[in-house]
Amino acid sequence: MNYILSIDQGTTGTRSCLIDAETFTLIGQASKEYPQIYPKPSWVEHNLNDIWATVESTAKEVLKNNNVQAHQIKAIGITNQRETTCAFDKKGTPLANAIVWQDRRTSDFCQELKGKNLSEKIKEKTGLPIDPYFSATKMNWLLKNNSAVANAAKDGTLLFGTIDTFLLFKLTGHVSHKTDASNASRTMLMNLKTCDWDAELLDVFGVKKEFLPSIEDSFGNFGVTKGLSFLPDGIPVTGILGDQQSALFGQAGFHKGEMKCTYGTGAFVLLNTGDDLIYSKSGLLTTVEYRHKGKAVYALEGSSYIAGAAVQWLRDNLKIIKKSSEVEPLAREVHNFEELKHIQFFPFFAGIGSPYWNAEAKGAITGLTRDSGRAHIAFACLEGVAMAINDLLMAMKKDTGLSIKTLKVDGGAAANTLLMELQATISETTIVRPKVIETTAFGAAMAAAIGAGLTDFEKLSTTWKKDREFPIDSNLEGYIKDKRELWNKTISKMFT
Repeated sequence: MNYILSIDQGTTGTRSCLIDAETFTLIGQASKEYPQIYPKPSWVEHNLNDIWATVESTAKEVLKNNNVQAHQIKAIGITNQRETTCAFDKKGTPLANAIVWQDRRTSDFCQELKGKNLSEKIKEKTGLPIDPYFSATKMNWLLKNNSAVANAAKDGTLLFGTIDTFLLFKLTGHVSHKTDASNASRTMLMNLKTCDWDAELLDVFGVKKEFLPSIEDSFGNFGVTKGLSFLPDGIPVTGILGDQQSALFGQAGFHKGEMKCTYGTGAFVLLNTGDDLIYSKSGLLTTVEYRHKGKAVYALEGSSYIAGAAVQWLRDNLKIIKKSSEVEPLAREVHNFEELKHIQFFPFFAGIGSPYWNAEAKGAITGLTRDSGRAHIAFACLEGVAMAINDLLMAMKKDTGLSIKTLKVDGGAAANTLLMELQATISETTIVRPKVIETTAFGAAMAAAIGAGLTDFEKLSTTWKKDREFPIDSNLEGYIKDKRELWNKTISKMFT
């Protein structure tokens, strides 16, 4: 048998999956978390050596646990947390911790750029608002504030990239310094129309083109493995997609009109718009879904920075649960919705992204009384996550005029049945959950299969299978109507 190795490098951990190269069934997976680094308030970093160690260990583990020999791997696909910015040298040595997409240290610089009236120009070129979320301001910060990065820039050994670029460089024995168009579109340096680095933007952010990877199609030969202890030389890396684009791809969202919401650390709604480059008037992002044979397929995206991370906050900070899986049974202990009618949970721990774009927003729980307990907070947490996602869906409706009758979902938190019931009722749509909810890794395998010539889009479209639908819950409907009105009223006061 032949296999595809899918490397899913996420914000809190890395997952390596083995997928049958003929049937596209998941054979096995291994995952490992790594430390989050918080040097200062609103700063978030990752140690790139930690990340690489999890790639190596999970790849070894999934092969060993499934009695698969490494030479049976015919292609590798990579999907990754986007925007997170890496600086390393030509020997693959990290020059600094990666600055994570959640990091807000460049907020003041973003305000300076807005003060220079660059917002419209940058949005027209990149489809993105000026925000610390994206890679360009992180690269600028590293060049100005990290001596190792600045020195490497002077002596010509500096390489920048998103996580996919760093992993590819390491996998190929420090040969291949490349990225794909979906990841490049998240840097705020790529021109959406040309799918190339924009000279004017490089000048604005002080980043030289020679520091950056070449931008490639999402499917094709990015290079081959070389000099690794855990994989033989010569295995081609044939697919790369940013994690949210990969999730839509894994949901067979190849064509215009396909839509999904991923519930991971954050929550992300993507709508495939085909070759239509739609600029949002409602606070959404315009991005590249994938590029194939030199032609970009575009998407509209809504980004909510905190989703599953809100549950992690209940676990790690408030310590009202020991495991994330405990949040649903705890929330279901609430039987009287009257006790919840004033409680609101605003999961804005890292600012707020779409559709309001406020880097200074903070999380809050309001409406608590002496009767409020752990269960009420757990329920309000799930409700608040779903409310924030509904704001993304409402913005999507405004921009496109579409009636969203169904919404495909995926990601770890999509396993939370109560969250799905709340989302269906809040958004007045049917939620459709697939049999494989970790579609991000599946999408990378699909991309690798196309890049290796193992299959085509038509065959892949038959691999998607439905697990369950969640209709509007009539028991929640009246309560949710009132809470949605309260949410909208409060949000309006906060951000308009």
